[in-house]
Amino acid sequence: MIISGIRRNHFSKKSTPVQTRLCCIALLFLMTVLPTISWAQAQQRAKPTTSEPIPEPAIPAILSAFDKYEVVAMPEADGMKDLDAFIFALIRNPEFPKKVNDIAVECGNSLYQPVLDRYIAGEDVPFAEARKVWRNTTQPACGLSGFFEQFFPLVRAINLKLPPEKRLRVLACDSPIDWDRVNSFQEGFKFFAHRDENVASVMEREVLSKHRKALMLFGTFHLMHTPGANNAVSIYERHFPNLTFVISDLGVVHAPPISSKAFITWPVPSLALAKGTWLGALDLTHFYEPMTTIHEGDCRVHKEFPKHLQKPMADLVDAFLYLGDLDLALKEQIPADVAVDAVYRMELQRRDSLPEFPGAAPTSVSKKLEDENQEMVEEAKDPIFAREKPSEPSPEDPELAKAVQSCLDRAQHGTTPK
Repeated sequence: MIISGIRRNHFSKKSTPVQTRLCCIALLFLMTVLPTISWAQAQQRAKPTTSEPIPEPAIPAILSAFDKYEVVAMPEADGMKDLDAFIFALIRNPEFPKKVNDIAVECGNSLYQPVLDRYIAGEDVPFAEARKVWRNTTQPACGLSGFFEQFFPLVRAINLKLPPEKRLRVLACDSPIDWDRVNSFQEGFKFFAHRDENVASVMEREVLSKHRKALMLFGTFHLMHTPGANNAVSIYERHFPNLTFVISDLGVVHAPPISSKAFITWPVPSLALAKGTWLGALDLTHFYEPMTTIHEGDCRVHKEFPKHLQKPMADLVDAFLYLGDLDLALKEQIPADVAVDAVYRMELQRRDSLPEFPGAAPTSVSKKLEDENQEMVEEAKDPIFAREKPSEPSPEDPELAKAVQSCLDRAQHGTTPK
């Protein structure tokens, strides 16, 4: 089983050093970037019988999907301002509450669902209390997200304009971790390791068993159709098959291998079905670089996708979302109220430095905060996601080396998390 590893920021696949460190505790693999290949090359690698994707205006297409499916699942903001803007436009569309009952989010601690319900319904809940929902998840990057800082208040404002029977409910799907009671990596591991099971449980209990309609906002790897796998959608599809329409982005921030010329005639934004197209015939490596993982047991570094993901994209997702020129995708910046909140950022540092955490080391919090402030300033100089060359795991990478050593130490002392 894959137990430990390092992953880039959940929201920005080309993350800052600040976000990379804060996100290590959240998930157990690293996603980096891919080189660019031409449209012609991509078509040559696809099956010869495939056809051109047919793009449609995205918002009407997604709203229409709810006529056939119980759930429409798509990537959340993910550090992309263009995706932020699209989701906000979607949920503000007057037709949205006519089609949808719930919005299920990855960045929401299910421990606080009662607080969230009252806040979203428009009750008198202090914002400082409500934001625990997304600041206290297993995913540190959720608390750094400008998207979620606006998303929850926006849904609350939408509800205040709707009659009670039409109001949206937001479902917090992350594991119910209580950070006040977590003082070691071992204590928190069960919450980090079983996130997808928790998501599936919430979806089955609150949406599917009640025949409600839901928009899911999650990282794409939680959403893919992978029978027998343990990602969220695949878990609940064992009992509720053929009810979920999964949308993927085009790997915009992963240095997309497909040239922007492939989409020059597509409307912005647009949605195109994957099945039967050359785009759907491509495999996952055309959109993401394989994960870098450390396997408990041998503590060796591996760079590969699991076998259940080694298939055409059309087997994994149902459609692709296009938001404009792939070379001009904008990055989301850390919100100012988070940047100046030293108390919260120090709490994130505490979580990042839990005893037994892979790669954790004693550091000066004040020094780290000072360094991170400078990194934020430097990061603001370039608002566009830059394409990078593919990388191989390097034993000289300090974070990777720490994680490997931590794995070896656990193996030696018999403290591997179960």
